[in-house]
Amino acid sequence: MNPRIRVAVGGVTGWAGSELARGVAHAPDMQLVAGLSRGAAGQPLAQLTGHADTPGVAAASIDVLAQTPCDVYVEYTKPAVAKHNILQALRHGAHVVVGTSGLSDQDYAEIDAAAHQAGRGVLACGNFAITVVLLQKFAEMAARHLDQWEIIDYAKAGKVDAPSGTVRELAYRLGQVRQPELTVPLDKVNGPVETRGASLSGTQVHAVRLPGYQLGVEVIFGADGQRLHLRHEAGDGSRPYVSGALLAIRKVHTLRGVVRGLDRVMEGL
Repeated sequence: MNPRIRVAVGGVTGWAGSELARGVAHAPDMQLVAGLSRGAAGQPLAQLTGHADTPGVAAASIDVLAQTPCDVYVEYTKPAVAKHNILQALRHGAHVVVGTSGLSDQDYAEIDAAAHQAGRGVLACGNFAITVVLLQKFAEMAARHLDQWEIIDYAKAGKVDAPSGTVRELAYRLGQVRQPELTVPLDKVNGPVETRGASLSGTQVHAVRLPGYQLGVEVIFGADGQRLHLRHEAGDGSRPYVSGALLAIRKVHTLRGVVRGLDRVMEGL
């Protein structure tokens, strides 16, 4: 019988991290050994997860958390500290699954170098929902046949990182296929160039932050006399992300360096 995967969750009391922590605690092939939460530091993980057999207490910092050996660290905290947490986890010998948004391509280049040096894998997933995985695959297919596209990023009014990790990952992956065409170059725009959005990995991205939204992404492809809209909408709950995150935890040990996208470890996609 294989030993259980020892998992540490950063953001163990957060919107997504708390649901994942409960999923890990109840997974038969995993053991939640540590959790990171500044606000809940010192509180028993058993109390936070509702799983009586979960040992230990929440840690206030990655330096304290790293004192507990783990096989996989899941980063689900805040953009401002995410890179530091990931690099620290790699230094302490853990593979890393990234669910936090807001990391740039430059950040991932630095993380990739550290992961290769440590001989560890980093699986970065802007979104663990299967509908997002499918949207990304369909968008890559469309980009091979259609010359022009733009992305709209939807999120709640209080979301500070723009664009979201889902959109960053989507733009990056479309950029790996090819660069979209712009009929009017940005330096030829007659008016505030900001109205054309921000250029991310070669794609124009427009971030909407309003009440009434949770998370959403839409990529629009345009061609002569026709359009293709691919859109994902998320509800208020975080449970749809748990199964994908558990899959990432189970698969990240097979990787070396940074790999972006849950579909990279899903058979048949």
